[in-house]
Amino acid sequence: MGRKNVALIVHDGVQALDVAGPLDVFAEANARIPAVDGYDCYLIAAEAGPLRASNGMMMMAHVTFAQACRPFHTVLVAGGPALPNAPEDEAMSSWLRQWGVRGTRYGSICTGAFALGHAGLLDGRIATTHWQNAGQLAAMFPASHIELDRIYIRDGALVTSAGVTAGIDLALALVSEDFGAELALACAKRLVVVAQRQGGQSQFSPLLQPRTDPETPIGRVQAYVLEHLAEPLSVERLAEIAGTSPRSIARIFIRELSITPHDYVESVRLDQARNLLEGTDRAMKAVAFDCGFTTPEQMRAAFQRRLGITPVRYRESFQKKPQPSAR
Repeated sequence: MGRKNVALIVHDGVQALDVAGPLDVFAEANARIPAVDGYDCYLIAAEAGPLRASNGMMMMAHVTFAQACRPFHTVLVAGGPALPNAPEDEAMSSWLRQWGVRGTRYGSICTGAFALGHAGLLDGRIATTHWQNAGQLAAMFPASHIELDRIYIRDGALVTSAGVTAGIDLALALVSEDFGAELALACAKRLVVVAQRQGGQSQFSPLLQPRTDPETPIGRVQAYVLEHLAEPLSVERLAEIAGTSPRSIARIFIRELSITPHDYVESVRLDQARNLLEGTDRAMKAVAFDCGFTTPEQMRAAFQRRLGITPVRYRESFQKKPQPSAR
């Protein structure tokens, strides 16, 4: 099978977990397979010398772009909090176009997708990034198709992941692809993570935008919905509260919130259900009723459709455990 050389592109302000997470996965894989196989990992940067990660940690690249003029089996660009709004790094873009695409696969972790976009490597491709930055990525690179709710995506040779720890998910998927699911599972167990996460990244993000001015028609609707979730909330009822027609209220929601009234109501109900599942031990039937779902099955369908996970699994993953009292 042979060794696989992996290039991880780093830069000032890089997210340390975007680097350390995948490297630890590849290191765990190396510990479990013959020395003639496995991964040789290299950090590559524009210049030699120490780099400061976004958390203040210092790291050093193995080689510079000028020294890494050869194909790599896998090339991944690590993200960083400042990367979405940073100007294009011409040296990085040039290296990615010339050498980054010559191997078996290339891609990004978290906001590293913005570097791929600047290099023109997202055009006509399906990709993802951190949920907070997905809309911006789609707007900046309209020739791409950005999926907002995926933990990681493979589109041909292109592999991209969601935010931060999703780089571990991506690396585990690559290990599974290269050496099989059994090895990936062993690595996941050693790192105390799941080999394949349930659901998409929406389960980690708020579904709703901030509320608007309560004196406006849409603000009155938002306030009413939040206080009367258990009531039937048809478009006709929302229009009545806003003092407008059903057609007009639908247009207002689309224009101001980019969401239909029906989807807004469901999002509020899901957010409230998430809060109750995280913070209480109330039965599923009671949570569904309090949040305006007709039945627990209706709530379950909404969770599956919008978050890709069941309410039971959501509670298991996110419920806040009581802290022991100090003595």
